[in-house]
Amino acid sequence: MAQNGLASRLYNGEAGLNIVGRRKLWFGVAGVLILIAILSFSIRGFSLGIEFAGGNSFQVPASVGTLDDAEREVNSALAAENTGIEVVTAQQVGGPGGDSYELRTGQLSAEQANAVKAQIAEDLGIDVNQISGNQVSEAWGSQVTERALLGLVIFIALVMVYLILRFEWRMAVAAVSSLVMNLILTAGIYSLVGFEVTPSTIIGFLTILGFALYDVVVVFDKVQENTRGITANNNQTYSEAANLAVNQSLMRSLNTSVVALLPVGGLLFIGAGLLGAGTLKDLGLVLFVGMAVAFLTSILVATPLLALLKNYDPRIQAHNKRVLTRRGAIARGEVTGKGAASPASADATDEPVDPDSAALAGAAPKVGARPAGKRPTGARGGRPGGGGNRPGGAKRR
Repeated sequence: MAQNGLASRLYNGEAGLNIVGRRKLWFGVAGVLILIAILSFSIRGFSLGIEFAGGNSFQVPASVGTLDDAEREVNSALAAENTGIEVVTAQQVGGPGGDSYELRTGQLSAEQANAVKAQIAEDLGIDVNQISGNQVSEAWGSQVTERALLGLVIFIALVMVYLILRFEWRMAVAAVSSLVMNLILTAGIYSLVGFEVTPSTIIGFLTILGFALYDVVVVFDKVQENTRGITANNNQTYSEAANLAVNQSLMRSLNTSVVALLPVGGLLFIGAGLLGAGTLKDLGLVLFVGMAVAFLTSILVATPLLALLKNYDPRIQAHNKRVLTRRGAIARGEVTGKGAASPASADATDEPVDPDSAALAGAAPKVGARPAGKRPTGARGGRPGGGGNRPGGAKRR
C-alpha cells in the first residue's frame, strides 16, 4: 500500500495533479497577491537603510548595558541637541554575543553628529573615542539603485533572448512573467514585514533571479519533450501534455527548492534570529522568500500561462479540437478508443475549445502515458504486406 501513496506517485510522476487545468484559480490567487503587494508599496512603502535614505550611525560598546539602554541614551542625546531626529534602527553587531551596538538615525550635519557623539559619551560615562560614527549620503544609495535596475533590465533582456533561442517566444513570455511576479511578491513581503532595505537586500534580489530562471527552465524542458510532435496524434491536448510535464518534474523542483532553502533558512532563523546577527536578516529574508516563491510560480503560474498562450496558436487550436471531437465520438460509442479511461479523467483539459462540450467526457490519457504513434507496417510490427508464407498465399504473377 505504501508504494501507492502520494509520495511514491509524486516521485514517479503519476500523481495526476490537475495544475494546468485549474489555471484560473492560480491566476486569481496570483492577482490578489500582486494587488496586496502593490498596495503595500503605496501605503507602507519600504524601510530604507541609511545607504539609501541617508543618515548617520553610531556604534557604542555593548558594555554600557542592554540594546534598549543604548537606544534610550542616544535618543536622549539627540533630543538634548534639538535635532528633531530619533533612532531609526538598533542592532547588535560584532559576533554572536555582540561586542557593540549600532544605532542608525536620520541625516545629521557634521556639527550635530559631533555634538551628539559627545553627549552620548557623557550620558553613558565612557570616553568619546569609544564611540564611532559614520555618515552616508543618500546619493550613494541612488547610484546603487540605478545600477541594480540597469542590471535587472539587462538580465531580463538576455533571458528573453536565451529562452527564445532555446525554446520559443511563448515560453520566454511565460518565464519572464513568472520572474517579474516573483520579484513583485518578494518585494511585497519585504515591505509588509518592514525589514530595512540595505545593499544586502539588493544582492539578494539579484541572486533569486537566477534561481527562479533555473526552476522555470527545468519545467519547460520537460514540457518541450512531452509536446514535441504532439499534433501528429489525437490522444493528448497541449494542456494535458503540459500538465503531465509538470507532474513529472514536480518532485525534482521540490527537492531542488528544499535543498536550497535549508541553508538559507539556517541563515535567517538561526543566524539572524537566535544568534542575533542582524546584518544577515536582510539577505536571509529576501533569499528565503524569493526561492520559495520561485518554486510556486514556476509550477502554478509559468506552465499554466504557457498553456494559455499556446492554446491561441491556430495549429494547437485545431489539434485540440480534433482530440476533443475524437473523445466525443468515443463517448457516444461511434468510435472505439483503445485504452479508454473513465470520463472523469478528461475533465483536466480545461481547453478554450468548447470546454463544456460532451467531448470532454471521452477518454483522456492517464498521467505517464506516452502519445501513441502510427503502427508500423511491413515485416516488423504489422501484418505482412504480401502473401508471404501464409498458407494459400501464393504470389500473383
